[in-house]
Amino acid sequence: MRNLDLNLLRVFDAIIRERNVLRASEVISLSPSAVSHALGRLRVLLKDELFVRTAAGMEPTVRALEMAPLVRDALVTIERAVGPRAFDPGRTDRQFCIAATDHMTAVILPNFLRAISALAPHASVTVLPASRIDLTAQIDVGRVDIALGSFSSLPHRLREQVLFVERDMVVVATDHPLAGSEIGLEDLSSLPLLVVSTGGSEDGLLSERGLTRRAEMFDRKALTAAFNSIGKQPDFKVVQPHFLAVPSLLAGTKNAAIVPATLAKFFSQSGSAYPCELPWKSPARAVQMAWHERHTHDPGHEWLRNMLMNAAQFVTDTQG
Repeated sequence: MRNLDLNLLRVFDAIIRERNVLRASEVISLSPSAVSHALGRLRVLLKDELFVRTAAGMEPTVRALEMAPLVRDALVTIERAVGPRAFDPGRTDRQFCIAATDHMTAVILPNFLRAISALAPHASVTVLPASRIDLTAQIDVGRVDIALGSFSSLPHRLREQVLFVERDMVVVATDHPLAGSEIGLEDLSSLPLLVVSTGGSEDGLLSERGLTRRAEMFDRKALTAAFNSIGKQPDFKVVQPHFLAVPSLLAGTKNAAIVPATLAKFFSQSGSAYPCELPWKSPARAVQMAWHERHTHDPGHEWLRNMLMNAAQFVTDTQG
Protein backbone atom coordinates (compact mmCIF):
# COMPACT_ATOMS: atom_id res chain seq x y z
CA MET A 1 0.00 0.00 0.00
CA ARG A 2 2.93 2.41 0.64
CA ASN A 3 3.80 2.22 -3.06
CA LEU A 4 0.23 2.48 -4.33
CA ASP A 5 -0.72 5.82 -5.86
CA LEU A 6 -4.49 6.42 -5.91
CA ASN A 7 -4.18 7.66 -9.49
CA LEU A 8 -3.11 4.17 -10.54
CA LEU A 9 -6.52 2.92 -9.45
CA ARG A 10 -8.21 5.71 -11.41
CA VAL A 11 -6.32 4.55 -14.48
CA PHE A 12 -7.28 0.92 -13.83
CA ASP A 13 -10.94 1.91 -13.40
CA ALA A 14 -10.95 3.88 -16.65
CA ILE A 15 -9.38 1.04 -18.65
CA ILE A 16 -11.71 -1.62 -17.23
CA ARG A 17 -14.67 0.49 -18.29
CA GLU A 18 -13.42 1.65 -21.69
CA ARG A 19 -11.26 -1.39 -22.65
CA ASN A 20 -9.15 1.05 -24.63
CA VAL A 21 -6.09 3.09 -23.51
CA LEU A 22 -6.88 6.10 -25.72
CA ARG A 23 -10.50 6.37 -24.56
CA ALA A 24 -9.43 5.81 -20.95
CA SER A 25 -6.92 8.64 -21.23
CA GLU A 26 -9.67 10.98 -22.49
CA VAL A 27 -11.99 10.02 -19.62
CA ILE A 28 -9.44 10.89 -16.92
CA SER A 29 -7.71 13.72 -18.82
CA LEU A 30 -4.26 12.12 -19.08
CA SER A 31 -2.10 11.45 -22.12
CA PRO A 32 -2.17 7.91 -23.56
CA SER A 33 1.51 7.53 -22.64
CA ALA A 34 0.79 8.50 -19.02
CA VAL A 35 -2.01 5.91 -18.90
CA SER A 36 0.29 3.24 -20.35
CA HIS A 37 3.03 4.15 -17.85
CA ALA A 38 0.57 3.98 -14.94
CA LEU A 39 -0.68 0.60 -16.11
CA GLY A 40 2.90 -0.63 -16.26
CA ARG A 41 3.50 0.47 -12.65
CA LEU A 42 0.31 -1.24 -11.50
CA ARG A 43 1.29 -4.47 -13.26
CA VAL A 44 4.61 -4.49 -11.39
CA LEU A 45 2.98 -3.72 -8.04
CA LEU A 46 0.29 -6.38 -8.38
CA LYS A 47 2.42 -8.93 -10.25
CA ASP A 48 -0.33 -9.47 -12.81
CA GLU A 49 -0.72 -8.48 -16.46
CA LEU A 50 -4.23 -7.07 -15.66
CA PHE A 51 -5.05 -6.39 -19.33
CA VAL A 52 -4.12 -8.26 -22.50
CA ARG A 53 -4.24 -6.39 -25.80
CA THR A 54 -6.55 -8.12 -28.32
CA ALA A 55 -8.24 -7.17 -31.58
CA ALA A 56 -11.40 -6.35 -29.57
CA GLY A 57 -9.55 -4.11 -27.08
CA MET A 58 -7.88 -4.47 -23.69
CA GLU A 59 -9.15 -7.79 -22.34
CA PRO A 60 -9.04 -7.95 -18.50
CA THR A 61 -7.42 -10.89 -16.72
CA VAL A 62 -9.19 -12.85 -14.00
CA ARG A 63 -7.42 -10.74 -11.36
CA ALA A 64 -8.58 -7.53 -13.05
CA LEU A 65 -12.18 -8.73 -13.18
CA GLU A 66 -12.05 -9.60 -9.48
CA MET A 67 -10.61 -6.17 -8.64
CA ALA A 68 -12.93 -4.08 -10.82
CA PRO A 69 -16.06 -3.80 -8.64
CA LEU A 70 -13.99 -3.35 -5.48
CA VAL A 71 -11.92 -0.57 -7.04
CA ARG A 72 -15.07 1.14 -8.34
CA ASP A 73 -16.64 0.97 -4.88
CA ALA A 74 -13.49 2.42 -3.30
CA LEU A 75 -13.28 5.32 -5.77
CA VAL A 76 -16.97 6.16 -5.37
CA THR A 77 -16.56 6.15 -1.58
CA ILE A 78 -13.58 8.52 -1.81
CA GLU A 79 -15.41 10.82 -4.24
CA ARG A 80 -18.40 10.86 -1.90
CA ALA A 81 -16.17 11.70 1.07
CA VAL A 82 -14.26 14.60 -0.47
CA GLY A 83 -16.41 15.71 -3.40
CA PRO A 84 -19.24 18.23 -3.48
CA ARG A 85 -22.63 16.96 -2.27
CA ALA A 86 -24.78 19.32 -4.26
CA PHE A 87 -26.00 18.36 -7.73
CA ASP A 88 -27.05 21.13 -10.08
CA PRO A 89 -28.79 19.74 -13.21
CA GLY A 90 -28.49 23.07 -14.97
CA ARG A 91 -24.69 23.07 -14.64
CA THR A 92 -23.73 19.39 -14.74
CA ASP A 93 -21.87 17.96 -17.71
CA ARG A 94 -22.22 14.41 -16.38
CA GLN A 95 -22.62 11.55 -18.82
CA PHE A 96 -25.34 9.10 -17.86
CA CYS A 97 -25.36 5.58 -19.26
CA ILE A 98 -28.58 3.57 -19.49
CA ALA A 99 -28.93 -0.02 -20.69
CA ALA A 100 -32.26 -0.60 -22.44
CA THR A 101 -33.93 -2.63 -25.18
CA ASP A 102 -35.33 -0.84 -28.22
CA HIS A 103 -38.77 -1.26 -26.59
CA MET A 104 -37.72 0.64 -23.46
CA THR A 105 -35.90 3.20 -25.59
CA ALA A 106 -39.03 3.85 -27.64
CA VAL A 107 -41.59 4.14 -24.83
CA ILE A 108 -39.68 5.67 -21.89
CA LEU A 109 -36.69 7.59 -23.20
CA PRO A 110 -38.41 10.16 -25.48
CA ASN A 111 -40.05 11.94 -22.51
CA PHE A 112 -36.93 11.40 -20.41
CA LEU A 113 -34.69 13.01 -23.05
CA ARG A 114 -37.05 15.96 -23.53
CA ALA A 115 -36.85 16.63 -19.80
CA ILE A 116 -33.06 16.20 -19.78
CA SER A 117 -32.72 18.68 -22.65
CA ALA A 118 -34.71 21.27 -20.74
CA LEU A 119 -33.36 20.76 -17.22
CA ALA A 120 -29.79 19.52 -17.82
CA PRO A 121 -28.73 20.90 -21.22
CA HIS A 122 -25.02 20.10 -20.68
CA ALA A 123 -25.55 16.49 -19.58
CA SER A 124 -25.25 13.66 -22.09
CA VAL A 125 -26.88 10.25 -22.30
CA THR A 126 -25.51 7.01 -23.71
CA VAL A 127 -27.90 4.10 -24.31
CA LEU A 128 -26.40 0.62 -24.49
CA PRO A 129 -28.34 -2.35 -25.94
CA ALA A 130 -29.43 -4.30 -22.85
CA SER A 131 -29.83 -7.52 -24.81
CA ARG A 132 -26.19 -7.69 -25.96
CA ILE A 133 -24.16 -7.04 -22.83
CA ASP A 134 -23.46 -8.70 -19.50
CA LEU A 135 -25.56 -6.27 -17.48
CA THR A 136 -24.27 -7.26 -14.06
CA ALA A 137 -20.61 -6.83 -15.05
CA GLN A 138 -21.29 -3.45 -16.69
CA ILE A 139 -23.19 -2.21 -13.62
CA ASP A 140 -20.47 -3.53 -11.30
CA VAL A 141 -17.65 -1.63 -13.03
CA GLY A 142 -19.72 1.55 -13.29
CA ARG A 143 -20.13 1.66 -17.05
CA VAL A 144 -23.93 1.37 -16.76
CA ASP A 145 -25.73 3.69 -14.32
CA ILE A 146 -29.18 2.14 -14.71
CA ALA A 147 -30.56 -0.90 -16.52
CA LEU A 148 -34.20 -1.00 -17.64
CA GLY A 149 -36.10 -4.27 -17.94
CA SER A 150 -38.15 -6.94 -16.16
CA PHE A 151 -36.03 -8.58 -13.47
CA SER A 152 -37.14 -11.58 -11.41
CA SER A 153 -34.04 -11.70 -9.21
CA LEU A 154 -31.07 -9.45 -8.53
CA PRO A 155 -27.73 -9.97 -6.77
CA HIS A 156 -27.61 -8.46 -3.27
CA ARG A 157 -25.50 -5.47 -4.38
CA LEU A 158 -28.10 -4.24 -6.90
CA ARG A 159 -31.22 -2.23 -6.11
CA GLU A 160 -34.43 -1.93 -8.13
CA GLN A 161 -37.55 0.18 -8.42
CA VAL A 162 -40.73 -0.51 -10.40
CA LEU A 163 -41.34 1.97 -13.22
CA PHE A 164 -44.70 0.64 -14.43
CA VAL A 165 -46.68 -2.58 -14.86
CA GLU A 166 -46.88 -4.16 -18.29
CA ARG A 167 -49.22 -6.65 -19.99
CA ASP A 168 -49.43 -8.27 -23.43
CA MET A 169 -51.46 -7.37 -26.51
CA VAL A 170 -51.74 -8.76 -30.02
CA VAL A 171 -50.89 -6.71 -33.12
CA VAL A 172 -51.38 -7.39 -36.82
CA ALA A 173 -50.53 -5.42 -39.95
CA THR A 174 -52.93 -2.59 -40.78
CA ASP A 175 -53.90 -4.41 -44.01
CA HIS A 176 -54.47 -7.75 -42.24
CA PRO A 177 -57.96 -9.27 -42.81
CA LEU A 178 -58.59 -9.13 -39.04
CA ALA A 179 -57.39 -5.53 -38.58
CA GLY A 180 -60.14 -3.40 -37.10
CA SER A 181 -62.00 -6.27 -35.50
CA GLU A 182 -61.84 -8.17 -32.24
CA ILE A 183 -59.50 -11.14 -32.57
CA GLY A 184 -60.81 -14.23 -30.77
CA LEU A 185 -58.86 -17.22 -29.57
CA GLU A 186 -59.94 -19.41 -32.50
CA ASP A 187 -58.90 -16.67 -34.93
CA LEU A 188 -55.54 -16.13 -33.27
CA SER A 189 -54.78 -19.84 -32.97
CA SER A 190 -55.07 -20.15 -36.76
CA LEU A 191 -52.45 -17.45 -37.39
CA PRO A 192 -48.68 -17.84 -37.57
CA LEU A 193 -47.02 -15.92 -34.74
CA LEU A 194 -44.13 -13.46 -34.67
CA VAL A 195 -42.51 -12.99 -31.26
CA VAL A 196 -39.57 -11.06 -29.84
CA SER A 197 -36.87 -12.98 -27.99
CA THR A 198 -33.40 -11.73 -27.14
CA GLY A 199 -32.11 -15.14 -26.10
CA GLY A 200 -32.03 -17.08 -22.86
CA SER A 201 -33.59 -20.35 -21.81
CA GLU A 202 -36.88 -21.94 -22.87
CA ASP A 203 -38.72 -20.25 -19.99
CA GLY A 204 -37.92 -16.85 -21.52
CA LEU A 205 -35.42 -15.88 -18.81
CA LEU A 206 -31.76 -14.94 -19.04
CA SER A 207 -29.54 -15.28 -15.96
CA GLU A 208 -26.08 -13.70 -15.55
CA ARG A 209 -24.11 -13.40 -12.31
CA GLY A 210 -27.22 -13.47 -10.11
CA LEU A 211 -29.31 -11.12 -12.29
CA THR A 212 -32.31 -12.82 -13.93
CA ARG A 213 -34.26 -10.87 -16.53
CA ARG A 214 -36.93 -11.57 -19.09
CA ALA A 215 -35.51 -12.24 -22.54
CA GLU A 216 -39.01 -12.65 -24.00
CA MET A 217 -41.35 -9.75 -23.40
CA PHE A 218 -44.46 -11.91 -23.70
CA ASP A 219 -45.84 -14.67 -21.51
CA ARG A 220 -45.15 -17.84 -23.51
CA LYS A 221 -46.64 -20.04 -20.78
CA ALA A 222 -49.98 -18.18 -20.74
CA LEU A 223 -50.13 -18.13 -24.53
CA THR A 224 -49.49 -21.88 -24.81
CA ALA A 225 -52.03 -22.66 -22.09
CA ALA A 226 -54.71 -20.61 -23.87
CA PHE A 227 -54.07 -22.40 -27.17
CA ASN A 228 -54.02 -25.80 -25.47
CA SER A 229 -57.44 -25.08 -23.95
CA ILE A 230 -58.92 -25.38 -27.45
CA GLY A 231 -56.67 -28.22 -28.55
CA LYS A 232 -54.19 -26.07 -30.50
CA GLN A 233 -50.45 -25.43 -30.40
CA PRO A 234 -48.94 -22.00 -31.13
CA ASP A 235 -47.12 -21.72 -34.44
CA PHE A 236 -44.06 -19.56 -33.70
CA LYS A 237 -43.30 -18.77 -37.31
CA VAL A 238 -40.83 -15.94 -36.67
CA VAL A 239 -38.65 -15.47 -33.58
CA GLN A 240 -36.44 -12.37 -33.75
CA PRO A 241 -34.78 -9.94 -31.29
CA HIS A 242 -35.97 -6.49 -32.39
CA PHE A 243 -39.14 -4.90 -31.00
CA LEU A 244 -39.24 -1.97 -33.40
CA ALA A 245 -38.93 -4.28 -36.43
CA VAL A 246 -42.31 -5.89 -35.65
CA PRO A 247 -44.54 -3.67 -37.88
CA SER A 248 -42.32 -4.01 -40.96
CA LEU A 249 -42.05 -7.77 -40.43
CA LEU A 250 -45.84 -8.08 -40.14
CA ALA A 251 -46.54 -6.02 -43.26
CA GLY A 252 -47.90 -8.06 -46.15
CA THR A 253 -48.24 -11.24 -44.04
CA LYS A 254 -51.01 -13.03 -42.14
CA ASN A 255 -48.79 -13.18 -39.05
CA ALA A 256 -49.82 -11.84 -35.66
CA ALA A 257 -47.40 -10.65 -32.98
CA ILE A 258 -47.62 -10.72 -29.19
CA VAL A 259 -45.97 -7.59 -27.79
CA PRO A 260 -46.04 -5.44 -24.61
CA ALA A 261 -49.12 -3.22 -24.44
CA THR A 262 -47.01 -0.04 -24.29
CA LEU A 263 -45.40 -1.03 -27.58
CA ALA A 264 -48.76 -1.97 -29.15
CA LYS A 265 -50.06 1.52 -28.32
CA PHE A 266 -46.86 3.00 -29.74
CA PHE A 267 -47.45 1.14 -33.04
CA SER A 268 -51.09 2.20 -33.07
CA GLN A 269 -50.26 5.88 -32.59
CA SER A 270 -47.85 5.76 -35.54
CA GLY A 271 -50.36 3.86 -37.67
CA SER A 272 -47.87 1.05 -38.29
CA ALA A 273 -49.89 -1.83 -36.80
CA TYR A 274 -53.37 -2.61 -35.46
CA PRO A 275 -53.53 -3.51 -31.73
CA CYS A 276 -56.10 -5.72 -30.08
CA GLU A 277 -56.66 -7.14 -26.60
CA LEU A 278 -55.58 -10.74 -26.13
CA PRO A 279 -58.38 -13.33 -25.97
CA TRP A 280 -57.07 -14.53 -22.61
CA LYS A 281 -56.06 -12.83 -19.37
CA SER A 282 -52.50 -11.58 -19.69
CA PRO A 283 -50.59 -11.72 -16.38
CA ALA A 284 -49.10 -8.34 -15.51
CA ARG A 285 -45.36 -7.98 -15.00
CA ALA A 286 -43.27 -5.20 -13.52
CA VAL A 287 -40.88 -3.14 -15.60
CA GLN A 288 -38.04 -1.95 -13.38
CA MET A 289 -34.87 0.06 -13.27
CA ALA A 290 -31.87 -1.54 -11.55
CA TRP A 291 -28.67 0.07 -10.28
CA HIS A 292 -25.70 -0.62 -8.02
CA GLU A 293 -26.24 0.12 -4.33
CA ARG A 294 -23.16 2.38 -4.28
CA HIS A 295 -25.19 4.97 -6.26
CA THR A 296 -28.30 4.93 -4.06
CA HIS A 297 -27.40 8.12 -2.16
CA ASP A 298 -25.48 9.87 -4.93
CA PRO A 299 -27.39 13.13 -5.63
CA GLY A 300 -26.84 12.97 -9.38
CA HIS A 301 -27.97 9.37 -9.57
CA GLU A 302 -31.02 10.10 -7.40
CA TRP A 303 -31.93 12.86 -9.83
CA LEU A 304 -31.50 10.48 -12.78
CA ARG A 305 -33.81 7.92 -11.17
CA ASN A 306 -36.43 10.57 -10.46
CA MET A 307 -36.31 11.70 -14.08
CA LEU A 308 -36.88 8.13 -15.28
CA MET A 309 -39.76 7.69 -12.82
CA ASN A 310 -41.36 10.87 -14.17
CA ALA A 311 -40.97 9.62 -17.74
CA ALA A 312 -42.48 6.25 -16.77
CA GLN A 313 -45.45 8.03 -15.19
CA PHE A 314 -46.27 9.46 -18.60
CA VAL A 315 -46.23 5.90 -20.00
CA THR A 316 -48.60 4.77 -17.23
CA ASP A 317 -50.97 7.68 -17.86
CA THR A 318 -51.30 6.76 -21.56
CA GLN A 319 -51.82 3.00 -21.15
CA GLY A 320 -55.52 3.11 -20.51
